[in-house]
Amino acid sequence: MKSILVTLLVTGSLSIAAQTVDEGRTFIGYERYQSAANTLHQVISKEPGNGDAWYWLTQTYAQTNNLAKGIDSLKKAGADVQGQPLYKVALGQLLLAEGKAVEAQPYFDAALIETKEKNATVLAAVARAYIDSKSGNYAAAIELLEKAKKRDKRNEEYDILIGNAYRRMGKGSEAFQAYREALNKNERSAAANYLLGLIFVTQKNADMYLEYFNKALAADPNYAPALYQLYNHYFYVDATKSMDYFKQFQAKADATPQIAVWYTDLLYLNKQYDEAIANAQKLLQQQEKEPRLYKLLAYSYAEKKDSTVAMTYMQQYFASEADSNMVMKDFETMARFYSSTPGKEDSALVYLEKAVALEKDSVARYAAYKKLAAAALEQKNYAQQSKWMGLYYTGNDKATNLDLFNWGLANIRSGDFEMADSVFGMYVGKYPEQGFGYYWQARANAAIDSTMAQGLAIPHYQKLVEVIGDKTDDQNNKKWLIEAYGYLAAYETNTQKDYAEAVDYFEKLLKVDPENADAKKYITVLEKRMQNNDGK
Repeated sequence: MKSILVTLLVTGSLSIAAQTVDEGRTFIGYERYQSAANTLHQVISKEPGNGDAWYWLTQTYAQTNNLAKGIDSLKKAGADVQGQPLYKVALGQLLLAEGKAVEAQPYFDAALIETKEKNATVLAAVARAYIDSKSGNYAAAIELLEKAKKRDKRNEEYDILIGNAYRRMGKGSEAFQAYREALNKNERSAAANYLLGLIFVTQKNADMYLEYFNKALAADPNYAPALYQLYNHYFYVDATKSMDYFKQFQAKADATPQIAVWYTDLLYLNKQYDEAIANAQKLLQQQEKEPRLYKLLAYSYAEKKDSTVAMTYMQQYFASEADSNMVMKDFETMARFYSSTPGKEDSALVYLEKAVALEKDSVARYAAYKKLAAAALEQKNYAQQSKWMGLYYTGNDKATNLDLFNWGLANIRSGDFEMADSVFGMYVGKYPEQGFGYYWQARANAAIDSTMAQGLAIPHYQKLVEVIGDKTDDQNNKKWLIEAYGYLAAYETNTQKDYAEAVDYFEKLLKVDPENADAKKYITVLEKRMQNNDGK
């Protein structure tokens, strides 16, 4: 929704045409810009010299960003209109909105000079142009509005405009005070209550903004912007209530393609999947292809357990939507479709990875990393499992020793033994009393030094033996000791040629596993070799 455009009442006598101009301005306040434009065009067709109508028609173009069309329309005004101060302000506003500040300023200056800065309507119109511009001069706008207030002391809408200027400057407290001043002058100002509510929206204070939006509706039940905000609030907390407010908003707003899409959103949210599908398909036939409709069709068919049709629509969504508009759930949904399709598991991982890239909440992001690691493990893609487990573990105070272990084991399985050595080295550092880190660090180094030439695994196996000690009741410890003593004996035999040391390790192995046939055999072989060496 556009930010509210405050409309100031025209001073002086009101003819039937003037009342119709006021009607157009009311539509603008409700953000019903098409209705406003239609009304003001009717006024101009009857009274082509009505400068107020031309000015307010310009506001409909400014608020809908149809700047070039607005300028073309103004050029059609007669010479008598083009000579009026409000016409100059209108043209300057459109030029300023186009980013042409240098070209715009002379029109504002001319309007102010002609009225000697004494016409409150012109002062407010120039201020409005400054406020609505992205590069507007907000301080100058406030100065002009203070002058307008001196000439029309009871008009609350000047305070509202001052509040808008402060909001654009990021000064919430000053904006609040300005809107409160407007309410002091007119406690039933729907616009002032609504804008106070918007301040609390930015603060995420639901109790306060709901109070002010409801006050706006109590002041004016037709005030569509407040209904929109209430629909938007309940969209995330109460789908049924959101639908109720949406229908009220829809009845009081101009029909637009966007509103029709919002209705489809709510049908899906309220679990009316058949209705959501029918509405989305109807809209796709009636208007330009809106990417979100494809997504709503996909989600609705997914809820109906028709994943084949859902995937087709989701593919159309990805093909037509801008990347910047896609959200995490879109990629997660596509990943879910692919993961349920045999042979498409790799594609599922790709979409899950894209989903994680969009997650800003650290807790949710870590959960996503864990999910990706689990998916990679299921596919036996251990390199990917290692990647995601590493991201899950790093900087995560909720990660456990098991997570660290699984990260290291994924590196062992993927063949990245250097990384496995580093990860299990971390394990040893954090849990030095456990054997897991020493054992797998030894295994990693044994794989790196496959010929035992460098003896890389030796210190790790020795440390493993030291940590386990005589705790051989545990079957894991027993298995590790047998492997450690066997490896150490092999190293002494083949690399160091220290047969006596090798025999010593094999004898220690037999204390753990007395019936180990290999140990007995190698002891016999090594003892004979030592005897032969002594005989020489």
